[in-house]
Amino acid sequence: MEIMNRCYTHAKKRPVKIVQFGEGNFLRAFVDYMVDIANEENVFDGSIAIVKPISYGNIDLFTKQECQYSVLLRGLVDNEEYVEKRMITSVDSICDCTTDYEAYLSLARIETVKYIVSNTTEAGIKCDETDKFEDKPAKSYPAKLTQFLYERAETFNYDSTKGLIMLPVELIDNNGDELKKCVYETMDRWNLKSEFKDWVKESCIFANTLVDRIVTGYPKNEIEEIWEQEGVQDELMVTAEPFALWVIESDKPINDEFPLDKALENKKGMSVIFTDNHKPYKQRKVRILNGAHTSFSLASFLSGNDTVLESMNDPVTFGFMNKTIYEEIIPTLDLPKEDLLNFANQVESRFKNPFIRHELLSISLNSVSKWKARCYPSVKRYIEMNHELPSNLTFSLAALLCFYQGIRKEMGYLVGIRNEHEYRIQDDEDILNFFYENKDVDNLELVQRFFNKTNLFSDVELKEESIMKISKYITDIKIKGIAQCIKEEHLYG
Repeated sequence: MEIMNRCYTHAKKRPVKIVQFGEGNFLRAFVDYMVDIANEENVFDGSIAIVKPISYGNIDLFTKQECQYSVLLRGLVDNEEYVEKRMITSVDSICDCTTDYEAYLSLARIETVKYIVSNTTEAGIKCDETDKFEDKPAKSYPAKLTQFLYERAETFNYDSTKGLIMLPVELIDNNGDELKKCVYETMDRWNLKSEFKDWVKESCIFANTLVDRIVTGYPKNEIEEIWEQEGVQDELMVTAEPFALWVIESDKPINDEFPLDKALENKKGMSVIFTDNHKPYKQRKVRILNGAHTSFSLASFLSGNDTVLESMNDPVTFGFMNKTIYEEIIPTLDLPKEDLLNFANQVESRFKNPFIRHELLSISLNSVSKWKARCYPSVKRYIEMNHELPSNLTFSLAALLCFYQGIRKEMGYLVGIRNEHEYRIQDDEDILNFFYENKDVDNLELVQRFFNKTNLFSDVELKEESIMKISKYITDIKIKGIAQCIKEEHLYG
């Protein structure tokens, strides 16, 4: 059987325009996929040089396959099953900066390089005070990037046209601003010359970004069958859902030179949005997508479902989710209604993806902080607008409190009971201790203590009413069960 390589893909040689920190599944199924389409549509004509930023792992498979691989998209588009397999030829090369520092620095000397993309995990954009300029390379990503920028500035004699655009996709708030802050701090700590500092500040852009795509990774259980069907061995294949969103916030317009939005115009469910404010899009994602997940998952689990797909196939849970989104979340958001409705429709299709098994217990991890960040803002705004409690979101908090009532504490988790079967409750130690210490108090006392612990509802006019309503919901759930409560309270539509 043939091996996936440049001979097989007939990859065209293109100038390197992007240096990418990270070789993981997400970047390859998201950024590299989009760039590949932009090349095919003749709107970009650039390739990617990947930098493996940490010592863990190796790049042997990339070398073996000459950085060629395929992306397999599977899911629902317009409520119909969608499958797309694309050979990705946008990656030109890969180097390990921890073992070949010179190869890494040589990328900074490539005249056509314009963009830096990174996904070094949420922990990646942090300074390390032990980093030194003389390290080859420095340990932290911001310090490595500072070394890279210094090499480029020196090579091109501080030419302002050779500045770079940083596009971090790490999942932290204001990722571009945080990366810039770390680079500036590193430059100051290393006492680098003022000419370099001025060049970075005046010639480089650090964009805040928001990314959204579920990437399910290497299809280990199906790979032999896929290879047989395609007639080629691809050990770097990555699978993902069809939906993709990349929001890029920049003070200066960059869409003319990086026209991924134009490239994806005809790809349903995929979009790149250039804006001067990414926050409304983040709010939309957090409140609708993440908020829906958090608001129905624990109630669905307690009612007997184990996955998101099972929840969507359960009329009661599905109806509960829909009423929550359309009657309690969307009305509290400020983006155009049509945009919000379209996004909600996409969320529904994503949750119904038959190719993804998303465990509700996985979603339940750290649910207390998730509910506070994802659901409470909708509750608060709903109260401000309507002067009453949103029934579904209030019920979802009652379901959370029921889910967290474990029977015993073990190393790192609580043990709960559902239908005579045990399940794990995982959260911060402080939260687990709270629920264990309050496992025998009555429902009203539990809600009051929980509000004091989390500071929830302290800033709304209906705090006392919410305590009474949630404690009643908890009592009803324990007596009647989740599904019956949702039906009797008309919480689904």
